[in-house]
Amino acid sequence: MLHEYREIISKIKVENAHFAKIFEKHNELDQKIADVEEGREHLSDVDLDTMKKEKLRLKDEAYAMIIAYKKENNL
Repeated sequence: MLHEYREIISKIKVENAHFAKIFEKHNELDQKIADVEEGREHLSDVDLDTMKKEKLRLKDEAYAMIIAYKKENNL
């Protein structure tokens, strides 16, 4: 997720527990979605769609936090 911000993400994860939780949950959903799409797990289309929407919501929230961090730290 947001690979171009790896350095900033590493810093924020240490400084902000909420961000770390969002990041972890996003990665968990990413793996679950991949497992379903590759046939290792089974979910209904509705449940898969719900997971994808939640993953996107978490990514948007994390991105907003990254941008705020960059602005606060003049990066």
